[in-house]
This record gives sequence, C-alpha cells and structure tokens, in this order.
Amino acid sequence: MRAAVFKGAGQALAIEERPDPAPGPGEVLIRVARAGICGSDLHLTSGHGLQLPTDTIIGHEFAGEVVALGAGVEDIKPGDRLAPMPYVGCGRCPACFAGRPHHCPQGRFDVIHGFSEYSRVGARDCVVLPSDLSDEEGALIEPLAVGLEGVRKAALPIGARVLVTGAGPIGIASAFWAERLGASRVAVMATSARRAPIAKAVGASAFIAKSEVADVAAAVRDTLGGAPDVVFEAVGLPGAIADAIDYVKPLGTVVSLGFCSVPDTFVPVAALTKEVRLLFSMCYDKQDFQYTADVIAAGDHRPRAMITSTVGLDELPRKFESLRGASADCKVMVAPWGK
Repeated sequence: MRAAVFKGAGQALAIEERPDPAPGPGEVLIRVARAGICGSDLHLTSGHGLQLPTDTIIGHEFAGEVVALGAGVEDIKPGDRLAPMPYVGCGRCPACFAGRPHHCPQGRFDVIHGFSEYSRVGARDCVVLPSDLSDEEGALIEPLAVGLEGVRKAALPIGARVLVTGAGPIGIASAFWAERLGASRVAVMATSARRAPIAKAVGASAFIAKSEVADVAAAVRDTLGGAPDVVFEAVGLPGAIADAIDYVKPLGTVVSLGFCSVPDTFVPVAALTKEVRLLFSMCYDKQDFQYTADVIAAGDHRPRAMITSTVGLDELPRKFESLRGASADCKVMVAPWGK
C-alpha cells in the first residue's frame, strides 16, 4: 500500500510503499476513504515538545470501508463503513468497558494510520456510519467528538455565555456543540478573522479578531453581554490558559482543549480569587462518537463547513508543511485513493 511516512522534524512526509496490513484478533482492516489533518499531527512532527518516532505513518481522523475481519469479529461485516477511534484497547479493562481505549493500560496507537490506503482498527473501538453520512463527515467525527467531550465536561449552565479561544477545528467543533447544547451566545476568538465565516456557519453567534480590537477582554464582555460563564481554550500555545482564566467570570469554568506540548505557566491566584473551575479534556468516549454520527445523520450537516480542501497522497507532503504557518484552511481532508 502507499502511505505518508514521517521521516523526522524538518523533513517533508515521504510517500512510500509499505506492506498491506493484516487485521489481528478483534481488529478489522479498512480501506481508508478520507482522513483529516489534525493540529496534533503538526505539533508531534514539529521538532518541539512531544514528538512521534520517525518512520511513523500518521493520521488518526479517518473513515473507510471494511475489507477484512480479524479473528473473533462478529458484529462488523465487510462493506460496512466505519469511523474508528484512533486507539485499539484490550477490551477487558475498566477503561475499555467505559468506551475509553486511550486510557487502556494495553491500548495501542501505533497500528492506526489514516494517511495510507489501508489501516487496522479495533472492532470494539469504532462506530458504523449511517448511510446518510458521507466519507468526509465520517472523518470529521473524531475532531467533533473532541469538542463534544469538552462541552459535556463543562456542564453548561442554562443560557450560558461561551467564549471559544482558537478557531481551528477543535475550537470550531466546541462552538458547534456549545450552540447545540444550550448556550445562549457563543463567541469564537482568534488572531485574525479569516475563519469567521466557518465559525458562524457552524453556529457561533459572533467572532472576535484580536488584531482588530484595542482591548480584548472588553471586546469579549461587549460581545457576550458580560464575562463568559465558560471558556473553551483551543489555542494550544503558552499563555492561552492564563488568558482564559482572565476572561472567564468568577465561579466560571475553563476547559483546556489546546495541544500545548511545551512548558506553560499561569498565576494560580488569578484563578483562586475567581474560584475558577479548570478542566482538561483530550479525547472522548465511544458514546461521543456515536452521538456525533447520529446528529449528522439526523440532518445537521453544518460541520461540513470546516472542510476547506481535499488532497491526494502525492499532494499531501506539500500541503502538510503549508499548514505549519498561518493558513485559511480549517480542516484539510486526505483522499488516499485520489480525489
């Protein structure tokens, strides 16, 4: 099979021929239809902070069709279209029973690779896509589920005022779910306004471009009609948590979703005096995956606005590197078999 392989920081992904994988017990093999480029893919190959090993095939947001079954798989059949969670758990521990294979002591991440023509996935750790969902929407389930889990953890008060900092896919996914799950106003804030149309298309009430306002905190209060009850931090850069604590109201909640892999600091007394509830949310559980699929299948296709371009494997290395700087793209899809 053809696959995009990480060869080391500062080097473009290499398109290589690799052996077709075979599913192990409790696994299925899928023909990858679409895979999304995640911000964590860029962080983990940047040469800064936590990094992936060289010769890794990356890509964890994807959907595809089942082409082979491993031993013991009974509830999935060839031809089913799946959206897999990017972990393969043991299936026997409390984390796996809770639908959270990323906390499984024996969980594996290394067999999952969306930037390739085929991938093994765990049969227990995926959802079957309804016919109403496109392959592109199937590949959006993973980042959307990240946003859903964060919003669930926040336990939004009725009519909540919500601020999302960061207008990448995770920030926009958080805005989508906050609007769906009861927020009265949702403002998304980023450095520039280039993703404002996407944020508003998925349900944001307003967009704040920091480069266009003199006093950011005042702009937040004016836009929302007061300090936000909940701030979803989806920036992932040093200082972002401190900013979120500054923006949120007393007794409010900050949920950190940003993928910051270098040391960061904030002043604890700033959160202490407000009695802020500070939470961290990285992944999701299987229910989040299923609910996301059900919501889209029921007719809410707004998240498709996040998809801004699609590339084949041959175009992927150049496109991947272009996303390391400022980009108008939000979610880039990879079509391993060609567009």
